[in-house]
Amino acid sequence: MGPFFKELDMIFRKRGAITFKIGFNAGDWYYSNKDNYIAYREKREKWKRFIENFLREKKIDKLFLFGDCRYYQKQAISVSISLGIEVFVFEEGYVRPDYVTMEKFGVNDFSHISRNSAFYHKQKNEEVEIPLPARQSKFKMVYSAAIYYLLSNLLVWKYPNYKHHREFSALKEAFYGLRGVVRKYIFAVTEKKYGHLIANSLSKHYFFVPLQTYNDFQILQHSNYGSIEKFIIEVLESFAKHAKSDDLLIFKHHPVDRGRRNYRAFIMEQALSLHMAHRVLVFHDVYLPTCLKHAKGTVTINSTVGLTSIGYGIPTTVLGNAIYDIKGLTCKGMKLKDFWKEPMEPDNALYRKYKRYLIDKTQLNGSFYGMFPVEFYKDEMYVDRIET
Repeated sequence: MGPFFKELDMIFRKRGAITFKIGFNAGDWYYSNKDNYIAYREKREKWKRFIENFLREKKIDKLFLFGDCRYYQKQAISVSISLGIEVFVFEEGYVRPDYVTMEKFGVNDFSHISRNSAFYHKQKNEEVEIPLPARQSKFKMVYSAAIYYLLSNLLVWKYPNYKHHREFSALKEAFYGLRGVVRKYIFAVTEKKYGHLIANSLSKHYFFVPLQTYNDFQILQHSNYGSIEKFIIEVLESFAKHAKSDDLLIFKHHPVDRGRRNYRAFIMEQALSLHMAHRVLVFHDVYLPTCLKHAKGTVTINSTVGLTSIGYGIPTTVLGNAIYDIKGLTCKGMKLKDFWKEPMEPDNALYRKYKRYLIDKTQLNGSFYGMFPVEFYKDEMYVDRIET
């Protein structure tokens, strides 16, 4: 959603490329250059044949996508690989907030980046360059989403066979957005006390569990859970049975879920059944760095918060599949029941080498809703990124 790919298209064309943009709804159409836009209006079942014929007829040699887990993207990637076409996938940045991800082949668990600690130990121990501020605009993101959903709903008759990968009602999205704003102001008051407690009396007496969005493909595709609730239950049961009696467990909701989900009642009900409700805290909007810096350890499925946690030197364990789940960075290979008792701190030198390599090979300094990545305006950097 938004003008990012429209601008990218113009940059490619200025360099002499012949480009095409395929869209599936009126929102895609709106955020495209109209002279090379191709509308796909057929049923899903015909998509694979359509994209194969299209790639052949147009002699496409590079395919760029946002995400690699949605139905249409997965089919397009599979066909492209079979035809020897290079695939490049964009995603939100592995390193936040001044980067976006662009990787050849795929992102997250589909990434081809090494997960062998020995590989990174051999890298140069150089400081990571300070990125330019990406200036991501929350207003631009919300505005882009509102236009996208509104047009897609109003002109749904033009794309009668399109099926979105998530909720696609403009009215529901508007409701979630408004409820999120209201809750944010409420939580600013009701949760104000937690920040002080965490930084003082609770410091190093709790384990931190950052929740991911309920419909995140990281969970649906790159873990064995299928739902946040299953993850919550496993963590609570393990903590109740194996953690030290004076340790606490803190859950923090994902900010995107503020208007959509509230797991507090569910978490406390489960904790009560395990006779440990007094050892569990649940909140939404306490400052994330504060939560991480004062934790004894962080437990995640595969959130990028895990990488941030490692950067702060906090022991971190991953229960899904994550690109940074590397021995020496996380407590890889350690069972959760043991993590509560003897969490191991990450290797800071290894982290610096890993982060530098990760940025160099997968990250672009910019934002989807702010500064356009600077690499695309530097020919030598752009060519190197595409080739490697």
